Amino acid sequence: GKRIFKSLGSIALAALAGAALATTALAQDFSFKFQSSDPAGNPNFVLQQGWAAGVSDKTGGRIAIELLPVESIVAHNETQDAIAAGILDGHVTDTSYFAGKDPAFGLIANPVGAWSAPQEMFDFMAKGGGKELMNQLLEPYGLHFIGATTPGLEAFVSKKKLNGVADLQGLKLRAPEGLVQQVFAAAGAAPVNLPGSEVFTSLDKGVIDAADYSVFSTNHAQGMHDVAPNPVYPGFHSMPLVEISINKGKWDALPDNLKAALEESVAEFAQSQVAALAANDLKAVEEAKASGKVTVTDWPAEERAKFRTIATGEWAKVAERSDNARKVYDTLTGYLKENGLMQ
Repeated sequence: GKRIFKSLGSIALAALAGAALATTALAQDFSFKFQSSDPAGNPNFVLQQGWAAGVSDKTGGRIAIELLPVESIVAHNETQDAIAAGILDGHVTDTSYFAGKDPAFGLIANPVGAWSAPQEMFDFMAKGGGKELMNQLLEPYGLHFIGATTPGLEAFVSKKKLNGVADLQGLKLRAPEGLVQQVFAAAGAAPVNLPGSEVFTSLDKGVIDAADYSVFSTNHAQGMHDVAPNPVYPGFHSMPLVEISINKGKWDALPDNLKAALEESVAEFAQSQVAALAANDLKAVEEAKASGKVTVTDWPAEERAKFRTIATGEWAKVAERSDNARKVYDTLTGYLKENGLMQ
């Protein structure tokens, strides 16, 4: 009789152990490896790490995200392929790195001149068809778009005082290749290719008059305003879309409540990233003004709209390059017109 009891006992124990295992498995059902397009010490990367840690809190530990800095596993422009292949589970990256695959990625990533504030882009993503567009673009590559963030609207660095579009005429400026240069050239400026590392010296020596560089606080910290004391802030040109995306199969395997938690975590992160960097900017703007050596100019709405109208002429050229680019163009311009953001 004892033997039967013993074996029943061990079955019961095994069942209990099994149940315990099941609950620990449940405690952390999903662990994901994401790679960022930012380097380790960068303020954006530090904020992104906060997002990754927050996902664990939000899901009661059921999702753990390990976030790696740029180039940890693959190059910054290879993360899309790596996610499709299962080498990475997701990324936090500027979407424009994939413009070589489809010009549509470049257009949605930074439609130069489209946005005057991060919230305008977030509204477009949430309610204007933006997130659906992103998934139409990404899902064929095996990715699912969770949500968008941005470091914010870049300020503009200039030696000359710029009050509006007319002042861009003949302005020698550094800008990244592609759409940004195209738009500035269409506005009458003379864009130059220069790596970021040479902007300061080139301004100092008068090789260029102005530069598309970064947000105001970064420009200020790097001494740009010492050599170019007429910044335009808030900027009027560039605001990158930073996507947080995940392997589509892994997304599809998540229960709905965890999908919702991830979407919510990204939306909250976007707001806190923008707020943190905007606070840095405001502090830097106060410092710059207090120095008495820097004149900060803010363009009126009609000048911003003028620049946007020039920009849209260039977007139209990108729209000719692929069916998806056309789709982005139609959705974006439709939304901007409907919301009075474009003439």
